[in-house]
Amino acid sequence: MLSRSSLRAAAQGTRQAGLTRPAVFPAAIKAQCTGISGHTTTLPEGRRHVSMYGYTQAKALIYSKYGEPKDVLSLHKHSISAPHGSQASIHQSPPFETSLGTSTPAAVGGNEGAFEVLSVGASVKNLAAGDWVIMKKTGQGTWRTHAQLDESQLIKIENKEGLTPLQVGTVSVNPVTAYRMIRDYCSWDWMRAGEEWLIQNGANSGVGRAAIQFGREWGVKTLNVIRQRSTPEETEALKAELKALGATVVITEEEMLSGNFRDMVHQFTRQGKEPIRLALNCVGGKNATALAKTLAPDSHMVTYGAMSKQPVALPSGLLIFKNLSFDGFWDIPVDNVSWSWDSEGPALAESVQGTLGGYRSGKGVFTFTGGD
Repeated sequence: MLSRSSLRAAAQGTRQAGLTRPAVFPAAIKAQCTGISGHTTTLPEGRRHVSMYGYTQAKALIYSKYGEPKDVLSLHKHSISAPHGSQASIHQSPPFETSLGTSTPAAVGGNEGAFEVLSVGASVKNLAAGDWVIMKKTGQGTWRTHAQLDESQLIKIENKEGLTPLQVGTVSVNPVTAYRMIRDYCSWDWMRAGEEWLIQNGANSGVGRAAIQFGREWGVKTLNVIRQRSTPEETEALKAELKALGATVVITEEEMLSGNFRDMVHQFTRQGKEPIRLALNCVGGKNATALAKTLAPDSHMVTYGAMSKQPVALPSGLLIFKNLSFDGFWDIPVDNVSWSWDSEGPALAESVQGTLGGYRSGKGVFTFTGGD
């Protein structure tokens, strides 16, 4: 189960015993497990689509063969019966089957998502209506308005106070990205807790906020670079916000690219006595070069984005004399895509196509706003 503290890192980037509804889609879905159901949305009050026979009406983006999203995705409407027992019909990978009432075997797309439980079956022990859950495994198919899943396929959010569906739905993306980069690419000397640093740009992103909080918990100081806001007041407000999360130092890109940045780093690190061991880069260009120059010998820079659309340019001396290592890690920002009950299949498929084709500002996140 996920604790509130582990989920918090997602902000600062359902239960199967019945019917669940996805709270947010990196695929959000209403999951019905052993009786739970949910949908993707900010969980507004709304009309639930229930027939006179007690079946919940649901829609799902499905595919019966592999290919371009715009060519193979279609919107399928089907009914979900009231939850009972502890049914389990989910596999590690979306199977091509006819359980949704399709004429040919089909699978539902989507991996991540947050769900609200609408109802549960008699055998469900740990879930109840109103609970929020996320998928335990990938490939369970979250691009749908409702679903029925087994309780064993879901992870309950123990404390959702102060959290949004988007934060919960992406907890397996941004916080995990930050966790893996910090833990996998640097051999920290934990006996020197509080005496080693990481530096990162894009510090106000979901990954950046998670990195700040992990650094705070693990005793790793963080030097955080942000883009200057439209007014000095807005810039200072953002700096204060990140410091409240645990950031050690927050500076702007303009300050980093200034002539006295080297002296600033020297001062932050107690005249270089506290080494900067890791750099996290999601911008590229001159910004990334400046990050690399701050690193201590035998350190790493991990690139997980390219917001500036500029290449990472590295002086040869950093490779020859400092023995720095440069690695890549895949991650992209989030771009919300609204999904209402009346949304058409071709429009939803085009949203997926746009994400994969690189024409969106980030990873498409379906947010269902059709009520219960």
